[in-house]
Amino acid sequence: MAIPKKILNYLKKNKIKFERVVHKTVYTAYDLAQTLKEKLNKIAKSIIIKTEKGYSILVLPASRVADLKKLKKFLKAKKIEIAKEKVMKDFFKIKPGTITPFATLHKKVPLYIDKALLKVKEILVNAGSYTDSLRLKVKDLLKLEKPIKGDFSKKK
Repeated sequence: MAIPKKILNYLKKNKIKFERVVHKTVYTAYDLAQTLKEKLNKIAKSIIIKTEKGYSILVLPASRVADLKKLKKFLKAKKIEIAKEKVMKDFFKIKPGTITPFATLHKKVPLYIDKALLKVKEILVNAGSYTDSLRLKVKDLLKLEKPIKGDFSKKK
C-alpha cells in the first residue's frame, strides 16, 4: 500500500520537504515507534473526534493521550467523542488507521495540534498507508495546515 498520489502531490505542490519512510505493516503510532526504534514523542498520531459541531482531527505525540476534559473546555464543546472506525470509511473515505494530519485533504475539517508536539523539530506522520510514513519538520506542517494550537493531551 503506497502513499496516495494526492498526498505526494499536495506536499510537492506546497514545496514541503519530506522523507518517505518505508516500514513493515503497522496499524498504530505505538507499533510504528517500535518498528522504527523511534521515540514516541517524535511520532505524531492523528485522531478523529466528533463534537456537536462535526468532525475534527487532533494531532498529538504518540507518547500522550487526548484528555477529553481539557479538549471539551478548549473546544467549548458540550459533548465530545473519539470517532468510530466506520466514520473513517463512510465520511472520510479512507481505511481505518490511515488518517493523516493533512486536514485540507480530509474534507477540510478543523485541525488541532497539541502543544506537546511543538517541542520536537521533526516528526513522523501517517502517510495514508500502513507501510509508509513521512518524516517532516513540525514547522512545515504548521505552515502547510495552519492548525489551531492547544493543550489537550496528557501523559499516558
